[in-house]
Amino acid sequence: MMLLTMALPVPAHSQEVRGKALIGRWDITVDRDGTPAPSWLEVKLSGFETLVGSYVSTEGSARPVSEVVFNDGTFSFRIPKQWEQGNNDLVVSGALAGERIEGTVTTPEGKTYRWKGVRAPELKRSGEPVWGDPIALFNGRDLTGWQATGENQWQVKDGILINPRAGANLISERKFEDFKLHLEFRYPKGSNSGVYLRGRHEVQIMDTSPDEHPSSVLYGGVYGFLTPSEIAAKDPGEWQTFDITLVGRMVTIVANGKTVICNQEIPGITGGALDSNEGEPGPIYIQGDHGPVEFRKVIITPAR
Repeated sequence: MMLLTMALPVPAHSQEVRGKALIGRWDITVDRDGTPAPSWLEVKLSGFETLVGSYVSTEGSARPVSEVVFNDGTFSFRIPKQWEQGNNDLVVSGALAGERIEGTVTTPEGKTYRWKGVRAPELKRSGEPVWGDPIALFNGRDLTGWQATGENQWQVKDGILINPRAGANLISERKFEDFKLHLEFRYPKGSNSGVYLRGRHEVQIMDTSPDEHPSSVLYGGVYGFLTPSEIAAKDPGEWQTFDITLVGRMVTIVANGKTVICNQEIPGITGGALDSNEGEPGPIYIQGDHGPVEFRKVIITPAR
């Protein structure tokens, strides 16, 4: 008697995955007519052979990539526009170049730029951090220790750091690696700001009702990546607090005394980051180009 057998799928780990060398996270720098701009890509395997991913352009949040087409060392994908001008998809094409990747990106308005990428560091830490002494980054008197990214609209009045209107961002002159950051801030109704950790990962400061469903792009989220467990915001005009601990890629965010993100991994950079050099220390960067915001304390405790 003949026995019929059914062919079973071959497990992914036992077959050669097409595009295996592309799988992982990549820190990308785009050459925008001589000006470097940060970007980021993650490629994953879905099933046995389909490559999918997530992409952060030079602005905006991480966007899903439904398929990364890979063939003979080259790859490409396209995604709908987000905040860009123009009516077309954003199109990325690239190729493996040893341990790097490189290629072009064409924006929805039809501009094409070259880019290069390196593998993103894992940023794993061994052991618990040993904390140093707290440092007041804002001295309560003036902007000593800070630099504006353009024409400065920031001011200090009665011990409060004030951004009265949309304008320049504010960047600390000192750079940090692992740290605890304490912020005390308030904003008017409808305003939108944020603080970038190491100048690369934005924690959202935004007028958000506690009734809103939590999202990574709302109050307390790591923009585009990590969603808080709840919206722990107070009413506009009230003083609020963030206590943020960043060790490697692992972040904990306590908003107004409530832990809303607990030791979660930040996969990559936020659009609008200062650079994509994730393995390097970076500054504290306060977003001032969206809406008004005020700070009365910015205190950082770096790891030794």
